[in-house]
Amino acid sequence: MANVDVFDMSGAKVSTMDLADSIFCVKVNEAAMHMAVTNYLANQRQGTQSALTRAEVSGGGIKPWRQKGTGRARQGSTRAPHWTHGGVVFAPKPRDYRFSLNRKVKKLALLSAISSKLAEGKLIVLDKIEMEEYKTKTVVGMMKALNTENALVVNSATNLFFVKSAANIPGVKAARVNTINTYDILKHDTLILTQDAVKQLEEVYA
Repeated sequence: MANVDVFDMSGAKVSTMDLADSIFCVKVNEAAMHMAVTNYLANQRQGTQSALTRAEVSGGGIKPWRQKGTGRARQGSTRAPHWTHGGVVFAPKPRDYRFSLNRKVKKLALLSAISSKLAEGKLIVLDKIEMEEYKTKTVVGMMKALNTENALVVNSATNLFFVKSAANIPGVKAARVNTINTYDILKHDTLILTQDAVKQLEEVYA
């Protein structure tokens, strides 16, 4: 069982905490993380791109010149793909890029991402997040005190003051335990969890 220091928002150590091996010390599975990231990015695609094939562009109804006798190559339409203003070969059409991922693979990928942050020394545990006003400066100060600029901050409940204040800072994202995913964890350099978030993770995934 891993033991980590617990800090407050000013960066001062306030206590220590034991982390469950079943969540924070699992064997990192890179293949599962790769599948989870691919799944996440594919599901974000709108799939609205569209181009016209030669059957859909206007014009080209008449043969540009007769088949033989001109000395030029035979042509059947001015809207063939090699002509200017012609149609597109294998034109992209609207489609759904989404695909499903096994729940066990999703869970393994998430726990692998969390464990990798702990193994790299890039997991920080906060005692709690308390803000009573919208103040970006407060969040910036917390990031500096924790010696990080790019972090995913996970809390068990939504503190609207913190969420709105963090939204103004590039590289910082606030999330709840039930909304975190493998992509966001790996995208950010540091993973910051509150003590309540750690307990909730242990309840859900233990």
